[in-house]
Parts: sequence; structure tokens; C-alpha cells
Amino acid sequence: MKVVAITGEREVEVREVKKPVLGKNQVMMKVNGCALCTWEERMYSGVIKYITPPFVGGHEVAGEIAEIGENVDPKAYPIGKKIVANLIKKPCGKCYFCRHGMENLCKMADDIDDGYEIPGTAGLGEYIKLNLDQVYFMPDDMPTEKAVFAEPLGCVIQSVNQTTINLGDNVVVIGGGIMGQLHVMCAKARGAYVIMSEIDPERRKLAEELGCDLTFNPMEEDAVQFVKDHTDGMGAEAVFNTTAVAAVAEQAIKMTAPGGTVVMYSSVHAGKEVPLDVGYVHSKGVKITGTKSPSVRSFTESVNCLRKGIIDPSRLVSGVFTPEQCKEAFETALRPDTFRCIIEYK
Repeated sequence: MKVVAITGEREVEVREVKKPVLGKNQVMMKVNGCALCTWEERMYSGVIKYITPPFVGGHEVAGEIAEIGENVDPKAYPIGKKIVANLIKKPCGKCYFCRHGMENLCKMADDIDDGYEIPGTAGLGEYIKLNLDQVYFMPDDMPTEKAVFAEPLGCVIQSVNQTTINLGDNVVVIGGGIMGQLHVMCAKARGAYVIMSEIDPERRKLAEELGCDLTFNPMEEDAVQFVKDHTDGMGAEAVFNTTAVAAVAEQAIKMTAPGGTVVMYSSVHAGKEVPLDVGYVHSKGVKITGTKSPSVRSFTESVNCLRKGIIDPSRLVSGVFTPEQCKEAFETALRPDTFRCIIEYK
């Protein structure tokens, strides 16, 4: 089968490898499409150094059942059925995190060896073998360009689930990249009044078209004061920092209403210290938390939102490419004016 492999810094190519062999209680997914996440982009651009190439990344996948293994009911898992897969985490089920309802933090999951010829999450290959608990069904008429959003939307829903957003609550989303835009859509689905802080005017415009109630440029406004001026001086009940800028974290905390929650969604690189007014956190009862990967619950909620049309991510597709166009796909994905680029196998 074909795979798109990252082979070095800013180097990617199509390679021929052996098709994986199914085990018991597994199904084979024919990958129809895989979106390029920031994680793969960082490997491609050389920011991530701890993974040695060649590497077949990809975890935002959609496809169909191509083959079933021993002990799998063909009626329950029919050949040709459209599916998406939760690839990034395969919880061990026995560690501290798994047994405390935090399977998205399972550390042992990363150590599971799937036996692929080239290591990796494998979504950028033509075929992936899946355990049954990784398989989620999609409608047969669901376009691949929408279905691939199951994983990133699941990540955002996991973030939103860290808060309590009631009807009419104020929500601030910092950053108008793809995850910021998905936060806008999810917060609106919860019935919130949503404010976005974003420098780029095109991203602010898109956010407004997706339902954001108010946007502003933090380079032209005092971000904290702007939020308080538009929330009766209280701040927002929920604030989502979707940027990787350490300096913004302090703003996020200060624009959170008393008793509210601020979620540090994006990873801030190690060694970047963030000032913290502990007295403010104490006196205002502000809750600070983070989020990582989708849980089983949030992935399921994501699939339901896509299946039922509650969230439509179509506007966030910036290009569809063939495997042979993989270099162009990665370079396009790195541009600041794009969102998700998708590599599709026909």
C-alpha cells in the first residue's frame, strides 16, 4: 500500500509498504482522507525533534471498512460502511488515568506497537487496522472533508467540557485559528455569547460568519478591559486560550469572571514562564485548567455533532490534495492563512 512518510526536515514522500495484517477483533479501514494537524506540521517543519524519521503521521482520518478480522460480526461491521477512527490514543485500560475516567491522558497508550513497517499513527497510509473500540460509524453520505474533523472537534469538545457554559453566558475565545473557530462553533451550540480576540481581520471576519457575536484586535485594544467593558465589568464565564503565546495566558486569566474557568487549550512550549497573580485567583475563585486529546465521551459527542449537522466544519477546509501532492499539502498547511489541508486516497 501507499503511505505518505515524513522523511526529514521539510521532506515528505510517497512510499510503498506492506499492508498491515488484521488480528482478532479488528477491522481494516480503507483511508479516504486524512487531515494534516499542527502535530504533523511540526514534525515536517523540524520543530518536533523527539521523533526519528521516517514517520507516517496522520490521525484525523475518515474512510470505510475494507476487511474484518476473526470474531468480528459482518452484520455489525459491514464492508463499505463509512467510519472514522480515534487513532491518537489507544488507552491501556489499567493505568491510573484510565481507571479514573481520564483515558485521554493515558501514558501507556503511546507505547503500543502496532507493527507497521514505518512507525507512526498511520493515518497518512492507505489502510489502517483498528480495534473495534476505535471505530465510529458515519452516515454513508457524509463527505470525507467533514468526517475528518471528528478528532479535532473531539479535542475542542473535550476543552469545552472542562467548563460549565449556561445559556446566555459570556465566552471568550483567544485566537482565530482552526481550533479557535471550532471553539466558537461549540460555544454557540451551547447558547453562549461569544467574543473573539484575534489580530488577523480575515480570521475575525470568518469567526463572525460562523456565529461569533463580537470580535476585536488585541493589538488595538486593551484585551482585558475590552472584555470587561462588554460583559458588565465581570469578565467571561469561560475563556479559551487557543494560542501558544505564553504572554497571552495572563490576559486569559484576568478576563475570566469570578468563579469562571479559563482553559489553556494550546501547548505552551516548556520553559516559557507565565506570570500568575495567585491572590487574584484566590479572591475571584477563578479555575485554571488545561486539556489534551479527546476522551471517549468527547470523541463520541464530536461524531454525534457531525452526524446530526450540529457542527459544520466545511468552511475550515483549505485544500484537498492527492498523496503525490503531499509536499504541496504540507507547505500549504504551514501557511498562516490556511486551516486544514486534507490528503485523500481515491
